[in-house]
Amino acid sequence: MNLAFKKTTCRVLVVSLFALSFQTAHAGLIGADQAAAATPSPERTMLLSALDRTDVAAQLQAAGVDPLAARERVKSMTDQEVHALAQDIQAAPAGGISGWGWLAIVLVAALVWYYAIRT
Repeated sequence: MNLAFKKTTCRVLVVSLFALSFQTAHAGLIGADQAAAATPSPERTMLLSALDRTDVAAQLQAAGVDPLAARERVKSMTDQEVHALAQDIQAAPAGGISGWGWLAIVLVAALVWYYAIRT
């Protein structure tokens, strides 16, 4: 009985080995554009990392934009759009002045000019 059990077990294992080992695999060459599409560009990575910042997410929510929707929008942008947006961000001044800031500067300049003429 021991010998018959071993033979049966071996036969079952051999059959299962052959039955389960045949898998289809497809190998082929891919183009450079497909390989490059798999890795995100540094500009896209920069934009996505900027959206991860808490202060940027807070500003987006204050403007009524969902930060997750903004991330999805950046992911769906073309490379040209990402490049243009990244250049705009890099060329923007670090401490931009709002409309009230310009009003304050004009008001101070007008007061300085007014007091300079009076004396």
